Amino acid sequence: MSSSAPTIAIIAPGGMGAAVAHRFTKSGCTVLTTLEGRSPASIERAKAAGMEDASLAVIAQRASWVLSILPPSSALSFAEQFKKAYDDASPKSKLAFVDCNAVSPETAKRVARVFDGSAVRFVDAGIVGGPPTDGYDPAFYASVDPGDSELLDQFIALGKWGLRVMPLRGEGAGVGDASALKMSYAGMTKGVTGLITTMVLAAHKSSPATAQALMHELHDSQPAFLERITKGIPSMLPKAYRWVGEMEEISSFVRDGLGEGEAHIHQGFAHLYERIEKSLPDGEDVAVLKQFVKDAKAVIRDGK
Repeated sequence: MSSSAPTIAIIAPGGMGAAVAHRFTKSGCTVLTTLEGRSPASIERAKAAGMEDASLAVIAQRASWVLSILPPSSALSFAEQFKKAYDDASPKSKLAFVDCNAVSPETAKRVARVFDGSAVRFVDAGIVGGPPTDGYDPAFYASVDPGDSELLDQFIALGKWGLRVMPLRGEGAGVGDASALKMSYAGMTKGVTGLITTMVLAAHKSSPATAQALMHELHDSQPAFLERITKGIPSMLPKAYRWVGEMEEISSFVRDGLGEGEAHIHQGFAHLYERIEKSLPDGEDVAVLKQFVKDAKAVIRDGK
């Protein structure tokens, strides 16, 4: 691929996608997206990031890279939709499709199989971290089929335009392994948030006094844990709807590797996050969590 600024498509202009797009456009890249059916907020984010609206057929013709950054449940269907548009457009140049979604290794492999027999090359990527900002870059862990190391090198080269790529190489590495890393990392970080959320709600269901006692005991014996609660729960609330599908994908990953019993852990967190989503913005569970965080902050501040 050319050393000049590439044309990159990012689907879709959510919080992460738009921030990645802005990083590319600031570096001189052309960034395409499709805004058909998108919300006014998404359209505004796309404009602010300097993204250009284009059909999938135009993207197939113009883009060198297509980065899919979607909710997990949309990963496979979008790949199939794009493959059809690509076939119909019959583009003359090659492109690479990068699945950046929080999906299990098996789902990543199913997405890769969509492009079997075509000129579209495939990169499995997992994003660790939040949207890029000035002075901060999330990591795009990436893996490819063992015989396609040149493609991985080309993806790494997007670092010139602002993408921080962490290649997965070595024994056994291939498509699915970047997704496995993402599942493992998110299973820990978002799993811990799910655990603390569950126990705060369960304590309060026993009695408000139980929840208050839990808070003070954490302050006395696990202060770092209480600090995490004050940060983790508020940041989780607006994302709970997205974490439902991610927990289901992590559960599938664990089931494939360890078995049915262990997979129940993150399936339970999927149910929890669905419960939180239904309680937003002002339901009982959300009110309990917000009050617990408010009280915890006061305890931390006042030392009692």
